[in-house]
Amino acid sequence: MNKKKNVWVYAFLVLCAITTLIPFIWMILTSLKTYGESMQVPLVILPAEPQWVNYSSVWNKFPILRLYINTFLVMIISIVIQIFICSLAAYAFARLTFPGKNFWFVLSLSMMMIPYQIFLVPHYDIMVSWKLSNTLTALWLPKTFNIFALFMLRQFFSSLPIDLDEAAQLDGCSKFRIYWNILLPLLKSPIVALCILTGLGTWKDLMWPLIINVDMDKMVLSAGLANLTGQNITNYPELMAGGTLAAAPMIILFFFFQKQFVEGIAMSGSKA
Repeated sequence: MNKKKNVWVYAFLVLCAITTLIPFIWMILTSLKTYGESMQVPLVILPAEPQWVNYSSVWNKFPILRLYINTFLVMIISIVIQIFICSLAAYAFARLTFPGKNFWFVLSLSMMMIPYQIFLVPHYDIMVSWKLSNTLTALWLPKTFNIFALFMLRQFFSSLPIDLDEAAQLDGCSKFRIYWNILLPLLKSPIVALCILTGLGTWKDLMWPLIINVDMDKMVLSAGLANLTGQNITNYPELMAGGTLAAAPMIILFFFFQKQFVEGIAMSGSKA
C-alpha cells in the first residue's frame, strides 16, 4: 500500500516538475525559431531549422557582456551590504536592551505589509536629489536594507543561547566582537538562504532599473533586454534568445550549487 502511495506521490511531483519546466523549454524553442514560425497559427512547437542567428543578433544589438558585469556587480554589492546591515540590526533587536525596542521592531515589521511599488517614487526622488540617477550606485543603494532579512536573522539570533554572550563578556569581548566573532559564524545557514533570496531578487528586478537608469551601459540584464520589446512589433525569437541568455547564469549556478540552493530556501522558512 505504501509503495502504491509513493508511486502516486512521485508521479504528482514529476507532473509538477514538467509543468514548471514548460515555460523554460518553450522559451528555448522559440529562441530558435524564425519570426514567422513564432507567429504562426496553429502553434509550431519545434523549429524547422534552428536559428542560432537570433543569439548573435541579440549579442550584437546590446552590450551583453557589460550588462552581465553590471548585474553581477549590483547583485554582489547588494548581498554583502544587506547581510551586514540587517545582521547588525537583527543582533541589536535580539540581544541588546534599549528604550522602545519592541515598538521599533514591530514598526519595522509593519513595513512588510506595504507594497514595494509604494517606495519607488521616494527612492527615485532621493536618488535624483543625491545626483545618483543613471548610475550603478542607484541600483544597489535602495537594497541595503530588507525587513524580511531583519526579521529572519533576529529570530535566529534569539534562538542562540545567551550563555555565549555572557561567556564572551567575561573574556572581555565588546558587543561588536560578540556579534562578529561568536554569533554571526553560527548563522551560516540562514545567511546562505538570505544570500540566495537577495541574489535572485536582484537578478530578476526589472521595474527599479528601468525607472532609475536610461543609459544602456548603466543597466542590468533585465532592464537592458526589456528594450527588445518593440512599440509596434516585437521579434519574439530574439526576445526569447535574450531571456535565455539572462536566465543561463542562474540555471548554471543552480546545477553547481543546487544543494545549497535547496537547503537555503528551506532554511528561510524554518524560523518564520
